Amino acid sequence: MRKKKQYDDDDGRVIANMNVDGMPWYAPKPETPPDSGEKPELSRHETWALIWGVTKAALLVAAAFAAAYFLFLLILDLVW
Repeated sequence: MRKKKQYDDDDGRVIANMNVDGMPWYAPKPETPPDSGEKPELSRHETWALIWGVTKAALLVAAAFAAAYFLFLLILDLVW
């Protein structure tokens, strides 16, 4: 009797949900009640850390766009 191969790369996560309406194996999801779990309150320090992190990310994106715009203008100046 052959042993079944065991794949180490399968961790059980779903990559593409194949439960599509109209397929023979379609099973509608049971209705779940809305999330009634309590959301944790952030402390003042955590709130400011979150705001500072978002601001840094936005400034990084703005700097990248500004650098691309500057390089575009520099190339146009050199071409003409």
